[in-house]
Amino acid sequence: MKTSNRNVSLSLGELAERVGAQLEGDGKIEITGAAPIATATEGEITFLANHRYLKHLENTRAAAVVLDMDTACSGRPALRHKNPYLTFAGVIDILYPDHRLVEVGIHESAVVETGAAVDPSAAVGPLCHIRTGAVIGKNTQLVSSVYVGQEASVGDDCLIYPGVRILHGSRIGSRVIIHSSTVIGSDGFGFAESDTGLKKIKQIGWVEIDDNVEIGSNCSVDRGALGPTRIGRGTKIDNLVQIAHNVEIGRNCIIVAQVGISGSTRIGDTVILAGQAGLVGHIEIGDGVKVAAQSGVSKSLAPGSAVLGSPAREIMESRKIEAALRRLPELLKRVRRLEKEKPD
Repeated sequence: MKTSNRNVSLSLGELAERVGAQLEGDGKIEITGAAPIATATEGEITFLANHRYLKHLENTRAAAVVLDMDTACSGRPALRHKNPYLTFAGVIDILYPDHRLVEVGIHESAVVETGAAVDPSAAVGPLCHIRTGAVIGKNTQLVSSVYVGQEASVGDDCLIYPGVRILHGSRIGSRVIIHSSTVIGSDGFGFAESDTGLKKIKQIGWVEIDDNVEIGSNCSVDRGALGPTRIGRGTKIDNLVQIAHNVEIGRNCIIVAQVGISGSTRIGDTVILAGQAGLVGHIEIGDGVKVAAQSGVSKSLAPGSAVLGSPAREIMESRKIEAALRRLPELLKRVRRLEKEKPD
């Protein structure tokens, strides 16, 4: 697992061949970097996947543009593909090849306790602390100041950024990326009322994160009260997300910044939770559900649903309600006027 470092330039024709795009124009143009369509300059390639940026296409100074199959380009060199955004991602991978963030081996300032198992191909950076019984897999990088608790495991080819805390018993799959200051396996929020105040309920579960997951910075994934909190294969989680105890998240979900998911909620595959969405506990979200930004979900949702608002409603119903609310001041004026005109 590596990160970006530009040191490659190559012709537009070579790029087209390597990403499987249709070349349009001079394939001998040298491409040395990439930039947004509004600011790209000579030697740089850009892309257009959202027609809101079409206004920049005519005046862009980019050497070439990645486009769909139909958008007119006024003679500018282009790479065409039915999925320009995905194609541009491939271009970035080629122009900005990855490099290691930390060298293989264990840094002299790291603490690896007796009974921990670190694969010889792994890299453990400065000030990391790996507790007894922990396992670090092949080619995994712990960049710096990473804590891995007792009996926790991190799989192969993972990239764990500075300041991540992987607490006891947590199980991380392979090819997982976890960004700075995220905590995996913190206690779930559980208390019982008593005559002397709130009694903490010990959280004796764990966290399981499947392969190919990416988790942003400053997230919290709580351990289960009993049993696991699970995040499914291929799911991508943005910054500042809270996932409570015993939540189960399916495969290939997208969870955007500041989402909060309450305890024991079950989320299916390919679900999208947009920014600041909040979900109550003990509900089920079916496969393919889309929850719009700032929505409050208080009940289970059927597969394929699209909801908006707080409380969350079917998206077209919610838009109709919003449209009606915008007319409310006018309607109030009409009611008052009619009341004044009403004979005694």
